[in-house]
Parts: sequence; structure tokens; C-alpha cells
Amino acid sequence: MNEEIQQNELRVNVSTKDGKDESLGILTKAEALAKAKELGGLDLILINENSDPPVCKIVDYSKYRYAQEKKRKEKAKNSKATEIKEVKMSYKIGEHDYDVRLKAATKFIKQGNRVKATVQFRGREIQHDKLGFDLLDRLADDLDGMANMEGRPRREGKSIGAILSPTPEVVKAINDAKRLKEKEKKKAKAESLVKREADIAAGRAVAEEYDDDEEDDEDEIIGGVLDGIDLDDDDDYDDDDDMDASLDELLGSSKETDDLFA
Repeated sequence: MNEEIQQNELRVNVSTKDGKDESLGILTKAEALAKAKELGGLDLILINENSDPPVCKIVDYSKYRYAQEKKRKEKAKNSKATEIKEVKMSYKIGEHDYDVRLKAATKFIKQGNRVKATVQFRGREIQHDKLGFDLLDRLADDLDGMANMEGRPRREGKSIGAILSPTPEVVKAINDAKRLKEKEKKKAKAESLVKREADIAAGRAVAEEYDDDEEDDEDEIIGGVLDGIDLDDDDDYDDDDDMDASLDELLGSSKETDDLFA
């Protein structure tokens, strides 16, 4: 990457806004590094050193690494050989036990796993190895349509084994189901987010309405208290005049009384 690249002549590509690669042609290492710096301080990554000339790409290294890791995980998730399960049998297995092994193998295949079917022998029982081969062929026939046998059964010491893999149709159905489940999960998450935002908005509306009602109630209480109070100052003066007139009527008007209350 960048100065660590040993080759001097490079075929350089750069990512466009739509995610496609645009060729800048063949450049020297110095020209490619200058171009990477000109495009916003990007990095020069060696993609294929075995090509003639080697192929490089101008990218943001952190984003490039993230994209590569995402592809790797996606590939591993969709791999049809994620795990090998095993079912073991005796060459003289009974019908009930065989049905149990067949049910287990069917379950593993439907999960997208490969199945190793093993027929075990003890001591001199290995001389009946043909019965073991026949038993594995029977298992493959019973799983026909959902699994294929990889090659022929092989003898391994005192056992005979065969690998059964899910058919492409089964793998496709499993991957489609996984994608549908992920899609539904994302949809449910989006709906939950929308509902939560709606609940928050509704809560704010209720709070605002409650505040308005509180203000109205306060106005009504204050108004009720003030209804019994006369705030007109002129009336107080009128009351004083009336009181003076009443005293004049009660005591009468004379020079002595006038002098007394002057």
C-alpha cells in the first residue's frame, strides 16, 4: 500500500461515485501516489501484483477494508459447506434406529450442513463391508432430492463413510429464507422506530395541551378572586363623601361642631 508498493509501473483504477471502477491507465508509482493525494488524500492499494503491469486502486483504505470484510462475512454466511455433521450407524441397524438417523441427517441437510454418514464395524464384522456400502446407498436414496453423495463411500479402517451435501435447490431455499428473515427484521425495526417517534410526538402534544389547560385554570381562578374585589378608586372617594354627609345629619351643623371636627 502506498510507499510500500515495490513496482514502479502500475495500472491504476479509481472508484467512481456510482461504485464502478474507472481506469486511469498505466502510471508510474510517483504519478499514482500524486493522483491519490490529489483526489483527497486517498490510498494506493495493490490489488493484483501478478498482473502485467500490477493493478492498483485508489481508494479510502478504511472504507475498502470495511467493504472487503463485509463481503467475506456475506460469503461465509451463504456458504453451502458451513459445517459437517455426522450420523453413525451399525451395518445391522434396526428400522427404528435407522429412521432416527435418517431424521437427523434430514434436519442437518435442511440447515444447509454437509453430513458425514459412517457405518461402524467391530472386530471381524468388517468382512460384511458390502452391507455397509448398501446401507449408505440406501441413505442416499432416502435423501434424494435434498442431498447428493460426494463420490462413492470409502472404507476408513473399520468403518465406511460417505459425505452428503445439500442440493443447490436446498441451498437456494435456505439462503432465500435467511434473506427474507433479515428483510422482515429490518422492516420490523423500521416500524418500531416510526412508532416510537410517533409516541414521542404524541407525548409532546399531550404535554403542551396540559400546559395550556393549566394556564386556563390559573386565569379562571384569578378571575374568580378578582370578581369580588372593586378596584375602582372613585368609589372609595364616594364612600368617604357619603360618610361625611351621614355625620352631618346625625350631629347637625353648627359652628361648634364644625370647629370640633375641623
